[in-house]
Amino acid sequence: MTLLGEYRHVVDAKNRLFIPAKFREELGETFYITRKIMEKCLAIYSEAEWQKFSEKLNTLPDSKVGKIKQFIFSKTAQVTADSHGRILVPANLLSYAEIDKNTVIAGIGDHVQVWDEKTWDAMEASLDLNEMEDLFCQLGL
Repeated sequence: MTLLGEYRHVVDAKNRLFIPAKFREELGETFYITRKIMEKCLAIYSEAEWQKFSEKLNTLPDSKVGKIKQFIFSKTAQVTADSHGRILVPANLLSYAEIDKNTVIAGIGDHVQVWDEKTWDAMEASLDLNEMEDLFCQLGL
Protein backbone atom coordinates (compact mmCIF):
# COMPACT_ATOMS: atom_id res chain seq x y z
CA MET A 1 0.00 0.00 0.00
CA THR A 2 1.34 3.40 -0.97
CA LEU A 3 -0.83 6.42 -0.25
CA LEU A 4 -0.06 9.28 -2.64
CA GLY A 5 -1.41 12.70 -3.49
CA GLU A 6 -2.72 15.89 -1.97
CA TYR A 7 -6.37 16.90 -1.69
CA ARG A 8 -8.10 19.92 -0.21
CA HIS A 9 -11.39 19.53 1.62
CA VAL A 10 -13.42 21.31 4.28
CA VAL A 11 -14.39 20.14 7.76
CA ASP A 12 -18.13 20.81 8.01
CA ALA A 13 -20.06 22.21 10.99
CA LYS A 14 -20.55 18.66 12.35
CA ASN A 15 -16.78 17.93 12.27
CA ARG A 16 -17.10 15.64 9.26
CA LEU A 17 -14.26 15.43 6.78
CA PHE A 18 -14.45 13.92 3.30
CA ILE A 19 -11.75 11.32 2.70
CA PRO A 20 -10.94 10.94 -1.01
CA ALA A 21 -12.08 7.67 -2.58
CA LYS A 22 -8.51 6.82 -3.58
CA PHE A 23 -7.48 6.91 0.09
CA ARG A 24 -10.58 5.06 1.31
CA GLU A 25 -9.80 2.22 -1.11
CA GLU A 26 -6.31 1.85 0.37
CA LEU A 27 -7.28 2.44 4.01
CA GLY A 28 -10.15 -0.04 4.02
CA GLU A 29 -13.55 0.13 5.68
CA THR A 30 -12.31 0.96 9.18
CA PHE A 31 -9.26 3.04 9.93
CA TYR A 32 -7.65 5.00 12.75
CA ILE A 33 -7.09 8.73 13.18
CA THR A 34 -4.67 10.07 15.75
CA ARG A 35 -2.23 12.86 16.59
CA LYS A 36 1.24 13.06 15.06
CA ILE A 37 4.01 13.67 17.55
CA MET A 38 6.52 15.53 15.38
CA GLU A 39 4.04 17.77 13.55
CA LYS A 40 0.81 19.61 14.34
CA CYS A 41 -1.28 17.38 12.13
CA LEU A 42 -3.35 14.22 12.26
CA ALA A 43 -2.44 10.80 10.94
CA ILE A 44 -4.82 8.24 9.47
CA TYR A 45 -3.74 4.59 9.41
CA SER A 46 -5.31 1.51 7.84
CA GLU A 47 -6.18 -1.37 10.17
CA ALA A 48 -3.03 -3.25 9.13
CA GLU A 49 -0.69 -0.26 9.53
CA TRP A 50 -2.28 0.64 12.88
CA GLN A 51 -1.75 -2.91 14.13
CA LYS A 52 1.93 -2.82 13.10
CA PHE A 53 2.40 0.56 14.80
CA SER A 54 0.54 -0.51 17.97
CA GLU A 55 2.43 -3.80 18.24
CA LYS A 56 5.75 -2.00 17.90
CA LEU A 57 4.82 0.40 20.72
CA ASN A 58 3.42 -2.38 22.91
CA THR A 59 6.64 -4.42 22.71
CA LEU A 60 8.66 -1.58 24.21
CA PRO A 61 8.80 -1.08 28.00
CA ASP A 62 6.47 1.51 29.49
CA SER A 63 9.49 3.08 31.17
CA LYS A 64 10.63 4.09 27.66
CA VAL A 65 7.35 4.74 25.82
CA GLY A 66 4.68 5.18 28.50
CA LYS A 67 4.14 8.86 27.75
CA ILE A 68 4.13 8.24 24.01
CA LYS A 69 1.49 5.52 24.45
CA GLN A 70 -0.64 7.89 26.53
CA PHE A 71 -0.23 10.65 23.95
CA ILE A 72 -1.19 8.41 21.04
CA PHE A 73 -3.70 5.84 22.32
CA SER A 74 -5.76 8.19 24.52
CA LYS A 75 -6.67 10.41 21.57
CA THR A 76 -6.98 7.85 18.78
CA ALA A 77 -10.38 7.22 17.19
CA GLN A 78 -11.46 4.24 15.14
CA VAL A 79 -13.53 5.61 12.25
CA THR A 80 -15.61 4.40 9.33
CA ALA A 81 -16.60 6.59 6.39
CA ASP A 82 -20.30 7.23 5.90
CA SER A 83 -22.07 6.70 2.56
CA HIS A 84 -20.75 10.10 1.38
CA GLY A 85 -17.11 9.26 2.18
CA ARG A 86 -16.97 11.43 5.33
CA ILE A 87 -15.53 10.58 8.72
CA LEU A 88 -16.36 12.22 12.02
CA VAL A 89 -13.19 13.80 13.42
CA PRO A 90 -13.25 14.22 17.20
CA ALA A 91 -13.11 17.86 18.28
CA ASN A 92 -10.02 17.26 20.42
CA LEU A 93 -8.10 16.08 17.36
CA LEU A 94 -9.17 19.07 15.28
CA SER A 95 -8.10 21.33 18.13
CA TYR A 96 -4.70 19.64 18.45
CA ALA A 97 -3.96 20.10 14.74
CA GLU A 98 -5.39 23.63 14.83
CA ILE A 99 -7.79 22.72 12.04
CA ASP A 100 -10.65 25.16 11.74
CA LYS A 101 -12.22 24.47 8.37
CA ASN A 102 -9.93 24.13 5.34
CA THR A 103 -7.66 21.09 5.26
CA VAL A 104 -5.05 19.37 3.19
CA ILE A 105 -5.27 15.59 3.14
CA ALA A 106 -1.96 14.16 1.97
CA GLY A 107 -0.78 10.65 1.23
CA ILE A 108 2.52 9.99 3.02
CA GLY A 109 3.29 6.47 1.82
CA ASP A 110 2.07 4.24 4.65
CA HIS A 111 -0.46 6.68 6.12
CA VAL A 112 -2.46 9.82 5.40
CA GLN A 113 -1.88 13.16 7.09
CA VAL A 114 -4.53 15.82 7.68
CA TRP A 115 -3.27 19.39 8.03
CA ASP A 116 -4.78 22.80 8.50
CA GLU A 117 -4.52 24.31 5.02
CA LYS A 118 -2.63 27.44 6.13
CA THR A 119 -0.13 25.39 8.15
CA TRP A 120 0.46 23.06 5.19
CA ASP A 121 0.92 25.94 2.75
CA ALA A 122 3.38 27.69 5.08
CA MET A 123 5.34 24.46 5.53
CA GLU A 124 5.47 23.88 1.76
CA ALA A 125 6.61 27.48 1.17
CA SER A 126 9.43 27.11 3.70
CA LEU A 127 10.90 23.94 2.18
CA ASP A 128 14.59 24.30 1.40
CA LEU A 129 15.17 22.31 -1.78
CA ASN A 130 18.95 22.32 -1.29
CA GLU A 131 18.48 20.81 2.16
CA MET A 132 16.11 18.21 0.68
CA GLU A 133 18.67 17.36 -2.02
CA ASP A 134 21.38 16.90 0.61
CA LEU A 135 19.12 14.63 2.63
CA PHE A 136 18.26 12.56 -0.46
CA CYS A 137 21.97 12.13 -1.16
CA GLN A 138 22.76 11.20 2.46
CA LEU A 139 20.05 8.54 2.38
CA GLY A 140 21.22 7.23 -1.00
CA LEU A 141 17.97 8.06 -2.77
